Amino acid sequence: MATWFLIVIYLAFISLGIPDALLGSAWPVMHPQIGASLESAGLLSMIIAAGTIVSSLASGTIIKKWGTGQLTLFSCALTASALLGFSFAPSLLWLALLAIPLGLGAGAVDAALNHYVANHYKAHHMSWLHCFWGVGAMTGPIIMSYFIAKHGSWREGYSTVSMIQWGLVLILLVTLPLWKKVANLQQSKVDHNDLSDPSSEPTNDTSTDVNSKKVHPIRIKGVKMTLIAFLFYCGVESTVGLWGASYLVGAKSMTAETAALWVSLYYGGITVGRLITGFITMKVNNRILILAGQIIAVSGVVLMLLPLPNIASMIGLILIGVGFAPVYPGLIHETPHRFGKVNSAQLIGYQMAVAYTGTTFLPPLFGILASQWSIQLFPIVVLIFIVGMLLSSESVNVALKKRQSNHY
Repeated sequence: MATWFLIVIYLAFISLGIPDALLGSAWPVMHPQIGASLESAGLLSMIIAAGTIVSSLASGTIIKKWGTGQLTLFSCALTASALLGFSFAPSLLWLALLAIPLGLGAGAVDAALNHYVANHYKAHHMSWLHCFWGVGAMTGPIIMSYFIAKHGSWREGYSTVSMIQWGLVLILLVTLPLWKKVANLQQSKVDHNDLSDPSSEPTNDTSTDVNSKKVHPIRIKGVKMTLIAFLFYCGVESTVGLWGASYLVGAKSMTAETAALWVSLYYGGITVGRLITGFITMKVNNRILILAGQIIAVSGVVLMLLPLPNIASMIGLILIGVGFAPVYPGLIHETPHRFGKVNSAQLIGYQMAVAYTGTTFLPPLFGILASQWSIQLFPIVVLIFIVGMLLSSESVNVALKKRQSNHY
């Protein structure tokens, strides 16, 4: 029963990932057909992300009232409806209106499932959870690329993804009773094995000390810089996903369908990277994996900046995805260990909200820069975002070491 329950959670994360890269993959052919400007993709991305911020901040209250299972079911149905609406939208205004339920549907379930897995499963399950998000994010552009290449229709791409979402809604409906039955069983298993998890940094775990002090979670040392790391991570991940295809078309003269395919391989790098990371976390702690991933991502951007053939830029895009793989799940899974389990629900909600804030503002910011100057700024801006993430995440480790040394 517990295995079936975990499969359901993975499927829910597939449903979160499928829509994420659709807009960026379709936009090179989509915006001329609806009479929208290039930078309008940033506006739509901002609206979607704003919805996720609102729903992720409200996730704690909604979960208490509905439960994680019902919230996940409703959210997937909401996104499926919005995607179907996208396939019929005649103008940018309609897309903007439909972006609201698309964002709201994603935010609450994202925070809820991340909190559940962080508290009830080991680190490899968190990596694999986000690996399945990557499966969805990789599948979306592949579907869109197929319909653009074979039928010249981005609308059919959206309608097909909507039907897949509705299939997941049906699965969630059938398996809804599993959520309550398995929750207590998984909690007891995790409590029993918690100390044997090598993926968490033992020297940094002063959660007992944190729990004993009545301070607002946001004031705990290291929390603010962690939030900045989340802002940069989701901002740069979304920037690459949204504008990667436009960069390959505008700066590298590729066709729209080829560019969409390579963006899917970027998400494939994230997906495969998280699959592999899940096994590595059994031997290596999250802190090392997060740092290594960011260094790999930087190397991918450097490869794109060098005056090399187009294949180098495409390989660089994949390397960025591989490097991103351990960062997000690693940071989330460390939350209860670093800042205390009693604070984790609230802090993960904050993390999701700040992450979506990065998704809201950083991709549109690049869209403005690209429209005013050049799409060729893409790798430079991506590098700046990654370096900001690296500096903030490493400063957290320094702060935690100081807190741990003071504790002793």
